[in-house]
Amino acid sequence: MSGVERVGPSGPVEKPRGEVTVEKEGRLVVRVRLPLPTSARPQLLLQLRPKKGEPEGTGRHVELEPAGQDQWRAVLEAAPALEEGRWDAYVVGAPGEERTPLLPGLRDLRALVSGGSDGRPTPVAVRIPYATKDGRLAVRAWWRAMHAEAGRIVLAGDSMTVTARLFGARLGKGAAASLNRRGQDTAVRRIALRAEGDQDLSFTVDYEELVAEGGGPGAGKAPVIWDVYVHPATGAPRIRVARLLDDIADRKAVFVYPATVLGGVSARPYYTFDNDLSVEVTPQRAR
Repeated sequence: MSGVERVGPSGPVEKPRGEVTVEKEGRLVVRVRLPLPTSARPQLLLQLRPKKGEPEGTGRHVELEPAGQDQWRAVLEAAPALEEGRWDAYVVGAPGEERTPLLPGLRDLRALVSGGSDGRPTPVAVRIPYATKDGRLAVRAWWRAMHAEAGRIVLAGDSMTVTARLFGARLGKGAAASLNRRGQDTAVRRIALRAEGDQDLSFTVDYEELVAEGGGPGAGKAPVIWDVYVHPATGAPRIRVARLLDDIADRKAVFVYPATVLGGVSARPYYTFDNDLSVEVTPQRAR
């Protein structure tokens, strides 16, 4: 439960390890082994990773309370919600000390496995602890006032059928799905959807129609990306289709769908770095 091997005069020298339990209400319970006196006042720090070229903002500090011999515990309540993004976890031994990155320990994500889509409040706030590529503990957070949760995706022939459930909005007159070509706001393919109540829906994307709409790259050109949205009613704001309500922080490399070949291009659905649903149209390599 700890990566601590040596202790300096002002606290741990080696990186401690954090165990995280996600509770049903969205609360995070973090347990850390720190060989410090109980009179110490260490803190858990969650620091939002800034976008490239931007400075760090203010992080979220939570007191670590004694929980046994060299054991400390912090509880991050569900409210207020974390801003959408990736939050790196640190321990601060005392005010003014440098922060120490937390190594990932056991992560109990059972409360997230079922998806929790029934009766979920809005805005949709999601937190998933995970291990970064460089071996640190972090929390992936989403916060969306309106959300379309992607369900099953069925591939058949030259098309894909997507099921989804709306949160924070209801289906009304003029509801539709749309695919928007990334980087070209005027390139939009609107698709009729099938409503199953006022929240559940499905729609079918014909890959050939995407290519006909100018979505097919020429030979040797870069792939064309179409981002998937739902418009719950005429004039309503579009809602990004994504898969957020489970225990997978990064879907892109986990959910890999097969590509469909259409002449000189191939098309496939995929989840982006932010777990949003998109379609990639890629030129076929000459053999």
